[in-house]
Amino acid sequence: MEKSVPNIVIFASGSGSNAENIIKWAQNRKTYRVAAVLCNRKDAFVLTRAERLGVPHYTFTASEFRSNTLVYKGESRKLTDVLHELGTDFIILAGFLLKVPEYLIAEWPERILNIHPALLPSFGGKGMYGDHVHQAVIAAGEKESGITIHIVDNQYDHGKTIYQVRCTVTPEDTPETLFAKVHELERAYPEVIEGYISQL
Repeated sequence: MEKSVPNIVIFASGSGSNAENIIKWAQNRKTYRVAAVLCNRKDAFVLTRAERLGVPHYTFTASEFRSNTLVYKGESRKLTDVLHELGTDFIILAGFLLKVPEYLIAEWPERILNIHPALLPSFGGKGMYGDHVHQAVIAAGEKESGITIHIVDNQYDHGKTIYQVRCTVTPEDTPETLFAKVHELERAYPEVIEGYISQL
């Protein structure tokens, strides 16, 4: 009998390049399975990526997310019930911009991971996403930036760090060039997820 692998559900808000890397890693390595992609924007390109890669995807509004609701297969359901139905073992945030509600953290403690495009605890918190982060790093005259992968708790960008890697910030860097450097580091995310899952 084939050993079952853990199911992850990806939460994303935007283009979905990290989500695509995770899905492809899962399909190639088969050490975990992406059961679904959930998104808070109906026009996000991550939904197109999920569609192309054969992964089910669903959307919700910010208020539905806060109130534990998801329209699933035409029916309004509790989001937590749907996640259990999908066999969710871990939730992976990949460019997801909404604050994770307490009810999800309580249901999946130590099993929700996030990637942040800076070296936490610096340059985290509400509003610190995308170009806002890179602009702030450059404005502060920092010599280094990077990525932080951490466990999600009830504060923005706050939980225990499980992986951090750095890149150099030069005086010539712009938010665009720094984004490119940091984005390259984000390729580690699928492997870090695998390592974290395998030890639990």
